[in-house]
Amino acid sequence: MTLDEVAAELYALPPEEFTAARGEAVAAARKAGDRELAGQIGGLRRPTVGAWLVNLLAHQRPDLIGELLSLGAAMRAAQRNLRGDELRELSTQRRAMVSSLARESRALAVAAGRGVRAVLPLGEVENTLTAALADPDIADEVRLGRLVKPVEYAGFGEQPRPQLRLVQGGAQGGSQGGSAMRGPDAPPSEPAARKGATVSTIAGRKAKRGVTEEEELERRIAEDEEFERQAAAEHEAAKRRLAEQEAARKAAAEQRRRQQAAHRELLAARTALAEAEAKRTEAEKAVRDAKRRVEQAMAAVQAATPG
Repeated sequence: MTLDEVAAELYALPPEEFTAARGEAVAAARKAGDRELAGQIGGLRRPTVGAWLVNLLAHQRPDLIGELLSLGAAMRAAQRNLRGDELRELSTQRRAMVSSLARESRALAVAAGRGVRAVLPLGEVENTLTAALADPDIADEVRLGRLVKPVEYAGFGEQPRPQLRLVQGGAQGGSQGGSAMRGPDAPPSEPAARKGATVSTIAGRKAKRGVTEEEELERRIAEDEEFERQAAAEHEAAKRRLAEQEAARKAAAEQRRRQQAAHRELLAARTALAEAEAKRTEAEKAVRDAKRRVEQAMAAVQAATPG
């Protein structure tokens, strides 16, 4: 049993089951005599619900996550090369894919035991997936499926990630309980420095083409506003679907109530009919008996009368 294996199992569990399962894993490691592993497992942090939803996608729908991250690589290439038309087309695909994955995470959560009407932070899922599209480092972390917190999205492109927390172990480089968090004051890594140089180069090339920083900001704001409008529309559509489902449920319940009442009335009518038929049979028998007695009496009278 390795830290990677334990972490993969724990971060696929619903958050409310995490602590108990972690305790069992710690006890198992201690029983096996691996106190170092027990300490590392004990240091694993419970994920938020939003992070868990992303982890569910990574563990159960890696194919969809792979498609999303491939789209992110294409978007970054289009941005580096200033291919505006292609970037706009890919941005449309991004919004559709992120929304679809957020809905898929809800379906996975329902399958894992969440109620159909449970309130889930799908906005956090969308923000994290969008950040994974923009940043290859976050993409790698999302692919692992061990997020503890969601990532706040602040527009397409490279960005600081103080809200990101990823559990790592073994070959991934975790040392203290397998947890790592890059804070806002951490020194930039070599890849980050290269990213900074790339962004500067892009900015210079944009300036040569007459695209001002204000125009670029306005474009991003407009894109984000459109994304928010679509998210709000999807939220309203989901509310309408829930209302329709609730109305259908109530109608079905009312129909069942009416059917049950009609069934009870039918049983009562059948019982009354059976009782009436029994009484009629008894009455008919009484009439026949009375006729027979009358006939016998008349025969006796005739026999007693002299001819």
